[in-house]
Amino acid sequence: MASKLLRAVVLGPPGSGKGTVCDRIARSFGLQHLSSGQFLRENIGGGGGDWPSQGGQDHFTAVSLMPSTQTSALSPLCAQHSIPFMFSSISPCFPRTLGQAKALDGICELDLVISLNIPFETLKDRLSARWVHPASGRVYNMDFNPPHVQGVDDLTGEPLVQRQEDRPEAVAARLRKYKDAAKPVIELYKSRGILYSFSGTETNKIWPYVYTLLSSRIPPIHPEEEH
Repeated sequence: MASKLLRAVVLGPPGSGKGTVCDRIARSFGLQHLSSGQFLRENIGGGGGDWPSQGGQDHFTAVSLMPSTQTSALSPLCAQHSIPFMFSSISPCFPRTLGQAKALDGICELDLVISLNIPFETLKDRLSARWVHPASGRVYNMDFNPPHVQGVDDLTGEPLVQRQEDRPEAVAARLRKYKDAAKPVIELYKSRGILYSFSGTETNKIWPYVYTLLSSRIPPIHPEEEH
């Protein structure tokens, strides 16, 4: 386990590979990956809840739907975890707005923010091939991360669904919305000197640069080659 406490957020547009990058960071550096979306599903929504749906997606897949005043629900994550940890962001991203970013400031101080920049056409292709397990939020991509059995979740055997916002005709609007909302958040973290942006079309090509960045902050527990 890494000895230094690290608080980080991984930002990126829908389909940018945030979850994959977070999982690799967690494994390589002994960090605990705290998905804010999963936290909401388990601790706030109670499995159902009254969060508003948007664009056909289920209630808890997008932390962006969380009002800024309720970011305090994440404070137990900072208070209860003395081990190193990392927040991940869920589509479109968290913190999605400037208000949410400032509310997060009142909960904990971030050490760094990683921003993933992926070309539009790449995201369009990825999202169109993406299917999810609604109950858990597990995401599959039929091109490079398919389920073991087509159409069903690997762990539960329950059916996968393609969310309406992942259909090609909806992707462009989602990306524009993300760009508009994320711009002031990115500028805020850039002004603080904690923003690190990585561009590319494949997670496997971006990952070595993320690994190098984090290796300069905390010692890895597994070598990069394992990924």
